[in-house]
Amino acid sequence: MQARSYQIKTPGKLLIAGEYAVTEPDQPGIVVAVNRYMTVQIKDASCNQIDLPQLGMENVTWEYENEQVNFSVNNNKLRFIQQAMQVVYRYLSNSVTPFHLIVSSELDDDSGKKYGLGSSAAIVVAVITAMLTLLKKQKPTDDEIFKLASIAHFKTQGNGSCADIAASTYGGWLYYVAFDGVWLLEQLDQPLSIKKIVSVKWPSLYIERLQLPKGLQFCVGWTGESAATAPMVNKIRSYQRNNPKNYHAFLRDSLAAVQLIVQGCKENKISLVLDGIEYNRSVLRSISQLANVKIETPQLERLAEIAAAYGRGKSSGAGGGDCGIAFVEGENKSAQLRDAWQVAGIKALDLQPSTSGTSVILNEFKG
Repeated sequence: MQARSYQIKTPGKLLIAGEYAVTEPDQPGIVVAVNRYMTVQIKDASCNQIDLPQLGMENVTWEYENEQVNFSVNNNKLRFIQQAMQVVYRYLSNSVTPFHLIVSSELDDDSGKKYGLGSSAAIVVAVITAMLTLLKKQKPTDDEIFKLASIAHFKTQGNGSCADIAASTYGGWLYYVAFDGVWLLEQLDQPLSIKKIVSVKWPSLYIERLQLPKGLQFCVGWTGESAATAPMVNKIRSYQRNNPKNYHAFLRDSLAAVQLIVQGCKENKISLVLDGIEYNRSVLRSISQLANVKIETPQLERLAEIAAAYGRGKSSGAGGGDCGIAFVEGENKSAQLRDAWQVAGIKALDLQPSTSGTSVILNEFKG
């Protein structure tokens, strides 16, 4: 008897520009998939089982009843996987074939500290890709994966741009405008099937592939500090409510910075990309001061200031720690920058864009 086994590799991400603003309606950001991966192996089994050895969880079982996945252990780290499973089960209606999942990740350092590469998004995309491939007996489309993963993400935490999910799904450099989150929550509150929600066009959603100008090098440095994103996002939202005029100016300036980078990519002009990166850093530093949010920690500031001697650098994502990014012209400057970062106690990560998004490898074995 031939049983089926698939390996799913899903890249992590880094947000390049448009941080905070990209969560707002019609506000763009730029995100890139990177070549560190969440790997999920899924195979036919006699009972439902999931192993997450890096988290110290193995031989975890589950039952699916009344549209709920109930794990044999109670652990908050399983909540994204749980919601991803529930969404796929509802999407496929009656596919309850038992399977075994094995999860491993390259998105953290060896000690378990997070780099900020979007592990929660990557695991949702990987699990959904794995389940759809095994249970539907065919590779799902990227749009199908993205929408189901976004639904699972929203059902888990109720907000977010889902730019990280786009990067993990489609791969490469992306110009991204988020869908209308209020609309999605309204759809999920109605007695609509998930199939119906996935099949329609999502308001405001726009995804376009970008290509960096020739000769422009992308560098990533890790500060060694983990960021607590939620408190920072809450402070920005509080500032938005109390200072709508200033916040609108922030959105306007963020849009201009992102558009400058996109123009540089489309016109193959390195100088425009570097100007856009510097502009976006200035915009983020301004909102940071106004909202009393430490987006640029001392190490992120140091990272960007060192990068300025070779090209341009800034924080990535919510900031407050994790990784910073830089763009320089030519491999020599890239090597010099990495060396300078190392001297300053900033770990230069060997990260490159992942041209592919979530991918599927078929392995057949005899059961």
